[in-house]
Amino acid sequence: MAASNSSYDQTSAAIATATKNVEDFKVHVFSSSEELLEKLHEKWNSVKQQPYPAMYSSIFGGIILDPAMMVIPMDDHMVHRGHGVFDTAIILDGYLYELDVHLNRFLRSASKVRVASPFTFSELKSILIQLAAASKMRKGTLRYWLSAGPGDFLLSPAGCPTSAFYAVVIDEDFSQCKEGVKVITSAIPMKSPLFATMKNVNYLPNVLSKMEAEDKGAFASIWVDEEGYIAEGPNVNVAFITAEKELILPSFDKILSGCTAMRLLQLAPKLVEQGRLRSVKTTDITIEDAKKAAEMMYVGSTLPLLPIIMWDEKPIGNGEVGELTMALSDVLWEDMEAGPETQRIPVPYV
Repeated sequence: MAASNSSYDQTSAAIATATKNVEDFKVHVFSSSEELLEKLHEKWNSVKQQPYPAMYSSIFGGIILDPAMMVIPMDDHMVHRGHGVFDTAIILDGYLYELDVHLNRFLRSASKVRVASPFTFSELKSILIQLAAASKMRKGTLRYWLSAGPGDFLLSPAGCPTSAFYAVVIDEDFSQCKEGVKVITSAIPMKSPLFATMKNVNYLPNVLSKMEAEDKGAFASIWVDEEGYIAEGPNVNVAFITAEKELILPSFDKILSGCTAMRLLQLAPKLVEQGRLRSVKTTDITIEDAKKAAEMMYVGSTLPLLPIIMWDEKPIGNGEVGELTMALSDVLWEDMEAGPETQRIPVPYV
């Protein structure tokens, strides 16, 4: 009984201490929007270079240049329910690269999550081009979201009067990747095909997969589906070059059809014509066959190819950046810098 009383006394003392700490912790109440805005400006004024030079919000109905005002309503269905889609395009040398194909995928994803765009394709494209111009950025990324919109905190979006469109230009430096990285096979379950084939904002599996790799000293991870076939990386596609000089990308029926991956499939036949590659194809590939590849790479918008030299602590090929990987990277980078007008839209800076 004495021991019990001692335990009770300790618990009571802990509760009393916690209560005192709670009472001592005072939360500031902002008395006006002007005071709050001043506080927000304090944060951004301390930043040497603004990372987000411009944002568009259909809620505000225009482009925002003040980073303190680049906000999304808390009751937006995308914020508290993950009901939204997104996509990205890059700005390189004052041109928007592959904007049309990204926008088409964006609207396909929106259709799958049953969110109707408040704008037509042409209007979305015009908004994004004007946003890029207002940002004055000649190199960076352009990311945009379509949400079920603000309304309430319920599960159904029925209380959301209209969908919302947001976009932001990100001051992001990137260059052609020439150094190889290490990867692991992810133990985090991958998304089901329904969700993996649309570019929606539910990225928790992707985040955990990336963190899992970083915990093990790797750059990122590789997902393998339940049948043992290679799927994709956490936010990139993956490709292989076999010992027979075949370029192989996993089939897109269960994973996202990356815009850069699709462009790679269009451009890679140039190396076939030159006799450097034997063939280019998409097919199912087992993890056993994939690990026998001579070369391996991630494929994504700002890379455009990232060589992979080590997988699960074992070298890919000879453990060095592959010659054909870099040849394919050169082809893609050239397309990004000087490709046809169908791929590159000049930004009309003022």
